[in-house]
Amino acid sequence: MACRSTGFGQLPRSLAAPLRPSLAACAQFQPALARAMPTVLLPAANSTRSRTARRALHTSAPRQKFDLKKLLVTSVAERLATSKSTYYVYTVTERLHKACAKQAEYSIEEADRKAGKIATAADGEEIGISQGGPWHNELALPPTFSTWAHVTMLHMYLLVVRLRCMDEAAQQAFQSQLVNHFFYQAEARMELMHDLTSRVIRQGYLKDLFVQWRGLIMAYDEGIYKGDAVLASAVWRNLYKGREDVDARALAAVVSWMRAAIEQLGGLTNDEVEMRGESVFELPVADEFRAVDVPTAAMRVAFEQAGIAKKA
Repeated sequence: MACRSTGFGQLPRSLAAPLRPSLAACAQFQPALARAMPTVLLPAANSTRSRTARRALHTSAPRQKFDLKKLLVTSVAERLATSKSTYYVYTVTERLHKACAKQAEYSIEEADRKAGKIATAADGEEIGISQGGPWHNELALPPTFSTWAHVTMLHMYLLVVRLRCMDEAAQQAFQSQLVNHFFYQAEARMELMHDLTSRVIRQGYLKDLFVQWRGLIMAYDEGIYKGDAVLASAVWRNLYKGREDVDARALAAVVSWMRAAIEQLGGLTNDEVEMRGESVFELPVADEFRAVDVPTAAMRVAFEQAGIAKKA
């Protein structure tokens, strides 16, 4: 069963599993129970008492479909639930981080660096080569380290919202390892892809990135709670760096996708979240443009009054 985090209407509420008394504990009470219970006499074989008719072999009840995959996942999860080791948490979060980090992937050719052909943005940030995907194409985000980091952290935030449904110890373990994976990868990317060989400089950038991560969580939490306008403002400040030329249509698509993704993750059980790994996110962000392009009744009236749309 999935769970809902407190304060978020999109997720199911966590239910504590009932404790099961051990068989040994039950066995010690059996003699006392036997003495306390009255003796039940069974009717004789030739008794005239009416018998309950046997159920026929055939039945009209529908047969339940046997789901081998679900059975295996549940079986493995039950075996690991009692003692999820640090290595297990590390492996699960590594796969979940890959699902976050691959969304806005890019590369920088070493030959271009040696030839001095790497393009830079207005703020001096190096621009790489996009590996494809809607975040670079449909949402018009440049293939830079900043874009990769903020798109990755956006997906991590959605997972953090879902991890809040777990018990406190599990939530802290999974979230801590997920964040560790991100910062290990961020530092490696700085050194290998952007040629930042000075550890002191890398540590300075990582500290700034950690501050952004903490602020991002608070900003997105506030937006999820207060409404789409506040959430859009948080996305604009973090993902789009407060650019004045931001596409409002793309901004609305990201906000719509975030709420849809939270609902999708909320429909998964804890075991499914852990087992899915890189396929944990099912909804493409580009699909939200279809919802954004349909104006609401209030916006339709405003468009008609402004002459943007014809009256129906």
